Amino acid sequence: MPVATVMVAQAFCRYGPGTAYLYSHGLSAGDTALVDGRNASGTWLWLKPFNLDRHCWAAASVVEVSGNQSVPVVTSSLPFTNDYGPPKGVQAKRDGDEVTVTWQMVPMTVDDSRGYLLEVFLCRNGLLLFTPVQTNDNHYVFTDETGCAQASSGLLYTVSKHGYSNPVQVPWP
Repeated sequence: MPVATVMVAQAFCRYGPGTAYLYSHGLSAGDTALVDGRNASGTWLWLKPFNLDRHCWAAASVVEVSGNQSVPVVTSSLPFTNDYGPPKGVQAKRDGDEVTVTWQMVPMTVDDSRGYLLEVFLCRNGLLLFTPVQTNDNHYVFTDETGCAQASSGLLYTVSKHGYSNPVQVPWP
């Protein structure tokens, strides 16, 4: 089993493979973790830190991995909360390669609110790429080219400091 050692003074372990996801746990230089998986591009690693009772995601660029470097591509579940419902009125409109996604704001307390998470698969240069995005607004504009064998798609979540709502499928145009 490969082991990752943190090589920077401070690193963030998150609930998903990207900076768009909520902070899960802090890692310091020299901390170690089992590497149990990676995202499709290998830029994020699914770790089980020795000082934590659960997994989290860390950027591959902040750790050095020793041992067998072959780990599977994994997906993980986001922490769910019923505190606030999912966004309503989700729409998407295309203008050439530009797709604008809009939705109704979800009322949240200032203390709880962490905005919204969009997990989308976008076509870029003929490849379908996973792109997570965090925003505090009730709209987001993506560049989504034509020419991919698979259709682009997306999920939208409400995010509070306690976790994520159920996702809403974006009606991708």
